[in-house]
Amino acid sequence: MIVQQQVRTAAAPAPAPARPGLTLLTLALGFVLASLDVTVMNVAGSSLREALGLSLSGLTWVVSGYVLAFASLLLLAGSLAARYGARGVYLAGLALFTAASLLCAVAPGAGVLVAGRVLQGAGAALFMPGSLALLYAAFPGSRERARALGLWSAIVSVAAGLGPAVGGLLVSTLGWRSIFVINLPLGLLGLVLARRFTASVAGRPGALAVPGHALGLLALAALSYGLVEGPDLGWTAPRVLVALAVAVLAGAAFVLRERRAEARVLPRGLFSDARFPAANAISFLFTFGLFGELFMLGLFLQNARGASPVRAGLELLPVQAVWLLGNVLYARFGPRIGNRLILTVTLSAAATGTLILALTVSPGMPYWQLATVLAVLNVGIGMAAPALTGATMESAAAEHSGVAGAALNANRQVGALVGVAAMSAVLAATDGWYAGAAVSFGLTAGAFAAGGLVAWLGLRTGRRTHRSLPA
Repeated sequence: MIVQQQVRTAAAPAPAPARPGLTLLTLALGFVLASLDVTVMNVAGSSLREALGLSLSGLTWVVSGYVLAFASLLLLAGSLAARYGARGVYLAGLALFTAASLLCAVAPGAGVLVAGRVLQGAGAALFMPGSLALLYAAFPGSRERARALGLWSAIVSVAAGLGPAVGGLLVSTLGWRSIFVINLPLGLLGLVLARRFTASVAGRPGALAVPGHALGLLALAALSYGLVEGPDLGWTAPRVLVALAVAVLAGAAFVLRERRAEARVLPRGLFSDARFPAANAISFLFTFGLFGELFMLGLFLQNARGASPVRAGLELLPVQAVWLLGNVLYARFGPRIGNRLILTVTLSAAATGTLILALTVSPGMPYWQLATVLAVLNVGIGMAAPALTGATMESAAAEHSGVAGAALNANRQVGALVGVAAMSAVLAATDGWYAGAAVSFGLTAGAFAAGGLVAWLGLRTGRRTHRSLPA
């Protein structure tokens, strides 16, 4: 069954860029910077602690400060892109990220470094939704956009896959400051390219919904804090419980205000197409399963199978490298098959495979068998990632593309945080690493299966809802 998905726009599409390859590379560069900045930190922790005399709590905040700012500010950044124009907000975010990288590189101590990381997260939050809105505008045709999304995802996948290796090389040869110094030429190059090869996208007049953004920011920041600190402090620690309670209360207040206010964070036009809430639900389930599983695997390979950190990284490399193949396959076949069918099939296959692993993982399972199953499934995951982005952007009118991209990325961040927290809790509660891996694979299978079901039922082309207010 071939599903042809039509893009609904409120305005005439912009012409395709004169130099599409450079436009695509320019818009991928922001995501490359953000991906590298996250992954290289995974190998720089020991050097940072030794050089700056950081406590474990201090090191946690060097990592968490970025995540908190990034996740909390995404919705506000999407609204800024919609109000003032995606290109200007993208450039501002890239400039802030680059300047913050310089601050991190010269930081004399933990306080300045954490402040720099928070500013980096704020910069990344600004350029992420702007990047998607500019990509949406630059490639107006469904076939061209699908190819662009696949290649864009491939560039980001390569950066994410190479991040640990690049970080390890930089830290071991030039020291920990080099992981921030490398952002400077890349950031400056990104600014030059963006000014040269991206077109302006007009903003949309309207109120900025400041109270709604304040509630959303508070809810996301409190949730992120609770999920980041929970595994270290314990889920019953007062600070964690207070943070999660604040997240629930602020989230409830946010929903109530969105239902009643004239100026909304998420415009009511986004909910005129039932595919938008469906795509965001899939985004949460997808990243819950994917990042939760990767978190578990890194620990499992070292603690259950005796791999060193370097060997564990190498053993994960072929599992992650196949994402690139999936991205390329999407660019080639995505326009013919359609995002709904791709997401349904790939997530259902991933659920089946991880369920098989949940039932069969044991000390007698050789590495090649585990890696082969995961690699095959991750080809599908590599197709699902750009298909999910495409489905989300297709569900949004052109003037809402920045906010839609922000909502998608906010769901991804929350899904990843909840996934890691859930796997952490599973590993702590189960007796032995193999039992923990089995339960974790089962939980991942459930998330992927739910995502595949939502894709089939919720991404039907042209489905619209007459509800004017988000539920």
